[in-house]
Parts: sequence; C-alpha cells; structure tokens
Amino acid sequence: MSAYETAAGGHGVGLLDRQRIIAGPGFNRWLVPPAALAIHLCIGMAYGFSVFWVPLGRAVGAASGTGKPIACPGDATTFFGKVGITAHALFATDCDWTQFDLGWMYTLFFVFLGGSAAIWGGWLEREGPRKAGVVAALCWCGGLLISAFGVSVHQLWMMWLGSGVIGGIGLGLGYISPVSTLIKWFPDRRGMATGMAIMGFGGGAMIGSPLANILMNLFKTPTSVGVWQTFVAMAAIYFVFMMGGAFGYRLPQPGWRPQGWTPPDRNNVMIARGNVHLKDAHKTPQFWLIWIVLCLNVSAGIGIIGAASPMLQETFGGQLFGEPGVQFTQFTDAQRALAAAVGAGFVGLFSLFNIGGRFFWASLSDAIGRKNTYYCFFVIGVVCYALAPTLAHLHFLALFAVSFCIIASMYGGGFATVPAYLADMFGTQFVGAIHGRLLTAWSTAGILGPVIVNYLHDSRIAAGIPRNHVYRQIFYVLTALLVLGFIANLLIVPVARKWFMKEEDPATPVSGQAAARPAA
Repeated sequence: MSAYETAAGGHGVGLLDRQRIIAGPGFNRWLVPPAALAIHLCIGMAYGFSVFWVPLGRAVGAASGTGKPIACPGDATTFFGKVGITAHALFATDCDWTQFDLGWMYTLFFVFLGGSAAIWGGWLEREGPRKAGVVAALCWCGGLLISAFGVSVHQLWMMWLGSGVIGGIGLGLGYISPVSTLIKWFPDRRGMATGMAIMGFGGGAMIGSPLANILMNLFKTPTSVGVWQTFVAMAAIYFVFMMGGAFGYRLPQPGWRPQGWTPPDRNNVMIARGNVHLKDAHKTPQFWLIWIVLCLNVSAGIGIIGAASPMLQETFGGQLFGEPGVQFTQFTDAQRALAAAVGAGFVGLFSLFNIGGRFFWASLSDAIGRKNTYYCFFVIGVVCYALAPTLAHLHFLALFAVSFCIIASMYGGGFATVPAYLADMFGTQFVGAIHGRLLTAWSTAGILGPVIVNYLHDSRIAAGIPRNHVYRQIFYVLTALLVLGFIANLLIVPVARKWFMKEEDPATPVSGQAAARPAA
C-alpha cells in the first residue's frame, strides 16, 4: 500500500482533502500568501457593491425608454418602518429599487459573513482550506449568477438571496480560509502574514469597482444598464482566481518550523504555549473580551466609513471647493457636483488607508504585541474623534481629513491584527475556527455602528441642528465606544492553564498527515 493510500486509511485521497495539501520538504511558504490574496481580492468586492446602486435604481426606467427611475407605489405595505422596503418593491417588475432597498445587501453580506464563519469554522479546520476555498468560490460566484438572473427578471428578493445570503456565506468561508494556514506557516510573523491576506479584502473594491464600471459601460444599451451581464462576467473572472487561490493553499507538516527560528521567549506570558480546543475557547473570558474589543473598534469605524462623503460635505460645505461661506443646504447643482467629487476623493483616500492599515498595524503588532497595538487603536482613536469637532469648528479641513484617514487605517488594522491576537491567546491549532466565531462581532458591529451614526444624524437634523454641527455629538458617542474598548482590552490577561489541551488530547482529526503526499 502506498503512502498516498495509507494517508487516507487505505483509500485514495480526494483532490480537495486536507491530506492532499500537506507540503513536501523545501516548499516555499511565500507561495501561500498570494493564494490567500487571490481569494480576498475577489470577495472584497462586497465593499464596492454600491457602484451598482445608481444604475440599478433606473433599470426599469431604462428598459421603458424614459431613462428615469420609476418609483414604486408609496402606499404599499412597508417593512422596517415608515421609511422602508415596500412589499411591492420586493417582488414587482414595474418599478425601480431605491438605494435603501439595495443597501440591505450590505447588512446581509456581513451578517452572513459572521454567521457562516462561526458555524463552519470547525468544519474548515477539519477539512482544510482548499475545500473551504472551493466552497467559497461556488457560493460567492454562484450568488453573483443568481443576482444576475434576479436583475434580468427584476426581482429584489433574488438579489438578496443570491449575493446577500449565498454570497455572504461565501464571504465568511473565503475570509477565514487562509487565517490558520498563514499563522501555521508564519509563526515568526503572525501579524504580517494575516495582514497580507486581509489587506486583500480591504482592497477588493479598489479593483472590483473600476472593473464593474468598465463592464457596465461595455454591456449597456439604450434599454439596459448592463448590470446583469456585468454580474455574469465578474462571476466568471472571480471563479477562475478564487479556484486558483484555493488550489494554491498548502499546509505545513506537523511540527514544521521556519529554518533558524526558535519560539519566542517563554517569559512572554501573552503568547500561549499550548492550544485551547474550539469547544472551550468561547467559555473563556478572553474570547468575549476580544469579541468586545473587535466589536467596539469596528462599530466606531464602520458607521463613519459608510457616511464619509456626506459627513465631509455637511461639515465643511463650500470650503470643499473654495467658497467657505456656502453651507451644505445652499448648494446649487453645480456646487453639489463639485462637493460630491471631493467627497468621492475622500472616500478613495479612506479606502487606501483602510488597506494600508491592515498590513502596517498587523506587522507592527509582531514587534510591539497585539494588546499594545489595540491600545494604540483606542488611544489614538479617542484623540482623533475627540478633536474632530474642534477641527471642524476651526475649519482645519486637512487635519480633519488626516484624522479620519488614521481612523480608517486602524479600522482595517483591527481586522488584520485580531487573528494573531487569537493565536497568541488560544494557540494555533483551532485559530481559524475560533476566528470564525469571533467574526460575529463584525456582524454585530455592522448593524450597531451604522445605526448609531444614522439615527443620531437623522434625529439631530429633525431637531433643527445646523448641518455643519450634526456630527459633533456623533463623534463624542464614538469616542465613548473606544473608551469602552480600551477598558475591555485592559482586562485581557493570559488564558488560564486549565483551558489548554493536554498532550494526550486529540488534535485536529487528520489521519496520516505526516505520510500524506504533497499533491496539486
């Protein structure tokens, strides 16, 4: 019986099985991060889906030949309150969707990302990253195809189901698929390794949004906005790259270490010397404290990121285009276009810092530690948010923009640093599954942050607060969230010895791992 058969207990190892991707001697570990990037750059397009909102908002009007949006009846049954999604819009083919209708896909993306990562994180650890990457590709790209059909027949519920639900599941599996793999390959640079991969998720929209615009312009006709064709084309392109990434994953042999590397000084109590089992990790206070830390850091950032352009326009008004005496409510159509262009540039700058922060802060955490890195997030974030009203009052536009670019970098840095934080606390064996469960904090923050910002914004406008003062209270509330995050991070101490697996405890069930051949 061959070693190949022995590894599978007498049966051939399947192409997607974990045993199949054990790397042989001399494998170059730097080939793994590009595989992770290939997947993350594809699923990161979730951040860029707003590029479809405007054309989809006039799809029926374009098909009718008018080119103008056709509104759904305003007296139809409404979900989610007075300003909500009408039952007519959810199923109708004779009226256009609003941005509010379409925007719920963002919520579905991140709710199902966190939920699927939590539910199937343990399965990923058992089956390996290749199988998870393939399933992620099928879900994300299949969801795009379902959405394409939904757009072609103009059914909003199919958009939600396709990209929101099924695509969201693909997001979750694709997001966590490289985490434990990279941490095992880079025990000497945990933060940098996960930062490289998760940087791709932040950068997906930087590539996907321009690509989508190019494709929509290519496919559009006088009676079609070209969105469903774009979904089909992007699904095909993404499928090729995601499958390439999935098949590029490799796992190290058990006990493998980088040549010349020795484990950190055992006096560093913040780095675990063993592994906490997946079934026990959530029973520890450390898990929930890190959950709170991530949730509050993301909540304080995601709401502002979603409102970056209007925040800048309302706060600084005509100063954006050289006419400081003009308020937001006094804009002419031409001034509104100028302000929107500046706001779009600000959002682009935000995105660059979000991307760069993922690599910078995660790499820095290798030098100063994860806990100290999160201290930086909360202390610097408090300073930036607390100073923001003063900077706005003094009309210091450049410093205001710099402050929020720093906040964007720490928003991205929080995502990239947390997998290494978990590995330090709970060991590397189950870190992918533990990270999956922790991502429910992201799902929570994806609702909490925008609700706080949008509710306070709308309620203060309704109370008659001038537009250039609307965000002041919001900045102070977000400052309070970061203070609470600082306290939660302060309370994190090493995991108690009783939670660590004994040497005789079963490891991840991978039979014959050492004997498995490194295959394609």
